[in-house]
Amino acid sequence: MDKNRVEGSIKELKGAAKETIGKVVGDAKLESEGKADKAAGKLQNAVGGLSDAVRDAAKKP
Repeated sequence: MDKNRVEGSIKELKGAAKETIGKVVGDAKLESEGKADKAAGKLQNAVGGLSDAVRDAAKKP
């Protein structure tokens, strides 16, 4: 598994937590930061998935 997938998943979870806390306490800035972190995590996770796919394809004869 590519390190981008792991880091992206962690970033996505942190973003979701920030977003939820922002909603609960009524902090629009924190909620917005959480959404941005979540989106960045999804993108990083996708890049890691592509990297895994390329690596797996290169291993096949």
